[in-house]
Amino acid sequence: MTALEQAMTDYLQLRRSLGHELADVGRMLPSFVSYLEAHGSSTVTIEAALGWAQQPATARVTSVGSRRMTAARGFARYLAGIDDGTQVPPLGLIPQPQRRRRPFIYSPADIEAVMDQIRCAIVSPLRVATYQTLIGLLDISGLRIGEAIKLDRSDIDWTTGVLLIRESKFGKSRLVPLHPSTMEVLAEHADLRDTLKPAPTEPSFFVSLTRKRLSYAVVCQTFRRLVDDAGVGAGAPSKPRLHDLRHTFTVRTLLEWYRSGQDVQARLPALSTYLGHREPASTYWYLSATPELLALAAARQDTAWSAARSVARS
Repeated sequence: MTALEQAMTDYLQLRRSLGHELADVGRMLPSFVSYLEAHGSSTVTIEAALGWAQQPATARVTSVGSRRMTAARGFARYLAGIDDGTQVPPLGLIPQPQRRRRPFIYSPADIEAVMDQIRCAIVSPLRVATYQTLIGLLDISGLRIGEAIKLDRSDIDWTTGVLLIRESKFGKSRLVPLHPSTMEVLAEHADLRDTLKPAPTEPSFFVSLTRKRLSYAVVCQTFRRLVDDAGVGAGAPSKPRLHDLRHTFTVRTLLEWYRSGQDVQARLPALSTYLGHREPASTYWYLSATPELLALAAARQDTAWSAARSVARS
């Protein structure tokens, strides 16, 4: 193992011991170290980081270059404490392209159409109940699909009506309270599941026909087929995805707050925590995600400015 490879291994081990997953960085850094050694560099330089981040040259706009530069910058900061000759690439050398996809917002009729399609297209009673309960839970709670699949039976507190979401995105865990009616649906599903598959091989709340935890890939493929066959989102600018159920929950919540005259800005941090966002800025994005929300936010701001001007003139 070369000195750079050892330094990379030590760096990744240190970061992971502090709770960082570093899946993206862990895939990229070996390539960066190979690039440095192939070009005769014993440490990180700005020129080498740029050269590696920008290869191969392409006219297509992607986030690969900026992600590579982020990985190289973190490694360089670590190396700078070992090698005085290390150059830490400054921020902004490769801007992150803004390509956030406009979400597809499901209407109640869309959700009902998908539920009807489940009853029509799926034969197994367990699979019908599983997909109806899973999709209903995503729609009513805003959970990520990975969080719902990862749920174990012990993660549900039936007394308080709270889900424990364990070490989700960014390694964060959180508690998600649910309405009593949602808890009743989950309890009914649990009873049916235990009747049809009484001896599961895993502790997961949702189980497959093989008594195992649901597969992310299979769930996504099944949902895609259900949505397409139900005609949901046909001709829409953004094709509906499973993750858009989370977007729909968030937008619906914000719309209800605006329409009922609540202080949205004050409540956004609570929504951010409920959703498991790393920071409130991720939740603020939804204020401009849909035309109706943007119009309501603008109208609320105009009202606030008008009131402020009236006070200033009086």
